[in-house]
Amino acid sequence: MSVVGFDVGFLSCYVAVARAGGIETVANEYSDRSTPACVSFGPRNRSIGAAAKSQVVTNCKNTVQGFKRFHGRAFSDPFVQNLKSSLVYDLSQMPSGMTGIKVMYLEEEKVFSIEQITAMLLSKLKETAESALKKPVADCVISVPCFYTDAERRSVIDAAQIAGLNCLRLMNETTAVALAYGIYKQDLPAPEEKPRTVVFVDIGHSGYQVSVCAFNKGKLKILATAFDPEMGGKDFDERLVRHFCEEFAVKYKLDVKSKPRALVRLYQECEKLKKLMSANSSDLPLNIECFMNDIDVSGKLNRARPIYRLADIIGRYEPVADISSFFSIHLPKVANILLFMAYFYCTVFVTIYSVCKNLHLNSHAGQYIIQKVVPQASGESSKVKVKVRVNIHGIFSVSSASLVEVQKSEEEEESMDTEQSTEKENESKMQVDQDEQKTPGAGEQENGEKKAGTEEMELSNITQAIFLNISAIANVMLILYNSSTNKKLILMLSDSVCVFSQDRDALSLKLEDTEVWLYEDGEDQPKQVYIDKLMELKRLGQPIQERYTEFEERPKAFDDLGRLLQQYMKIVEAYKTKEEQYEHLDEAEVQKVDRMVNDVMIWMNSKMNQQSKQSLAVEPVVKTMEIQAKAQELFSTCNPVVTKPKPKVDLPKEENPSEPNGPVNTQENPEAQPSGTEQAAANSADATEAKPDMDLD
Repeated sequence: MSVVGFDVGFLSCYVAVARAGGIETVANEYSDRSTPACVSFGPRNRSIGAAAKSQVVTNCKNTVQGFKRFHGRAFSDPFVQNLKSSLVYDLSQMPSGMTGIKVMYLEEEKVFSIEQITAMLLSKLKETAESALKKPVADCVISVPCFYTDAERRSVIDAAQIAGLNCLRLMNETTAVALAYGIYKQDLPAPEEKPRTVVFVDIGHSGYQVSVCAFNKGKLKILATAFDPEMGGKDFDERLVRHFCEEFAVKYKLDVKSKPRALVRLYQECEKLKKLMSANSSDLPLNIECFMNDIDVSGKLNRARPIYRLADIIGRYEPVADISSFFSIHLPKVANILLFMAYFYCTVFVTIYSVCKNLHLNSHAGQYIIQKVVPQASGESSKVKVKVRVNIHGIFSVSSASLVEVQKSEEEEESMDTEQSTEKENESKMQVDQDEQKTPGAGEQENGEKKAGTEEMELSNITQAIFLNISAIANVMLILYNSSTNKKLILMLSDSVCVFSQDRDALSLKLEDTEVWLYEDGEDQPKQVYIDKLMELKRLGQPIQERYTEFEERPKAFDDLGRLLQQYMKIVEAYKTKEEQYEHLDEAEVQKVDRMVNDVMIWMNSKMNQQSKQSLAVEPVVKTMEIQAKAQELFSTCNPVVTKPKPKVDLPKEENPSEPNGPVNTQENPEAQPSGTEQAAANSADATEAKPDMDLD
């Protein structure tokens, strides 16, 4: 299956394909990556793209361009009526009341709908993609402005179906530009860090869009969008055309607006002049040969001169200021302000990304009539419960409607009357009941109640998560597992790690079926049905999660075991070299450590080799718990040996210790001093022994 992306702009289109490990913009038959959004009808054929662009002047009445803004609009729409007078080709009302385009094709006057014209252009882009990929193209992603309404988005989907394309997603241009900026960024902050804020300013030919995005690694969030669907580069062109029409009317007496062909040529030259003025501040000439009535016209303009004519246009560039004030930030503090001219690179996204869905609807998206609604028996108005959905294209729909009836039974009314009278008695009995329930068998009862409460809480969390996060695989995974593993599972499913394609497809299909069931029949089901559904999903997802957890934790366990082996090998080597620190170790015990280290080393190398040859999508050869158990066994065997302390050595006693010089022991140790008669006897004995050595005067 080949999925391509189409950026259908106001004036030009781009085709992007996934190839060579990236997103490549495909060139057309003219070796140009940009294809004009133009369709020309002739007496014998129809031209699309660059061939039609060359007929804008020669066949202006039957060459259609700029039709993107008429999607989903009625012919009576004031927007259409205001633009009708400025168009070279003719607009007509379709039988359905929508806007159509009247042209002469095959020498017959025909009216084509906007969907048919867009389908012709998409068919051309499809041929360009097929010639580049050398295979048929069926699936595509199409970019649309973020301000497209529900009717406009439906119109684009219909055009894709007419062209034989299966549109997987209508992606907002602001989201596509943000993805193109962040998908290859390597320096984005981590998910737990503060996000990087980036402002994208998209000034197209007919629309102006601004978006503020927050980037983390692997995550994109659209914080806000602002737009002006009637403001773009065409407004600058119109000011320049108006200026030269006035100048040529005075200088050459020519009414340019009376000749459509001359007006188209002037628009083309003014667009070229605008681009030159953006890079040059000097006077720039404008020359057109045989402009009208075989008259050559010329003029010149400086970019500083028409500023006063553009004051009202410049004043309309306010969305950036509005967003800045809303977030209370100054623009210099924003990380980047990037300008994109709707250049659509990132369109091929089949996997799920955490992208905020921006939807801008009219005040009335549509009218839906609910039939067979009757008042209640009491005469009050009935309540109608309506289920609405917004799909991945941003299209709004009403899936079902049901009538809500409230009925009260007699038992409930009686219980409500007696509830207040028995409330005080229940409060007085509460403490006594608690004391009485603490019997020998109360422990088991409390455990059972806790278990039941845990199951009720788990089910409550599951059902709440189901109804809040059901839009994509990544969000459904949040139902099954806690948030710490949710990001890993999204990465695992998107990158096909630890899962076969058929298992991934089966899980994805089951999740989609569960989503449909929840929206249609799952709201009023009993508790056991939810538990069964959850167990069925876990049966498919739990093995994949366990394999992915092993895939992430196994290398760390092997590293820890390897470091422990290295430590003991160094100690054994130090013992063999007779280092003083380990000389006291027993030789037999050291040999035991050596054998243990060698056995564990052989086991680890064997398991690592077997695991490297094994597919990650099957049961691993060795699990993290086995590695950790082996490391614990190694530690408990070797650590007591290598940490054995050295034996203490007793110092030899001195036979004739020298008499202390200084205070005697009795003075140094007051606690050891004898008291009473013993002290006196000791003093007299010392005096008797000291007499022969004394000199007498």
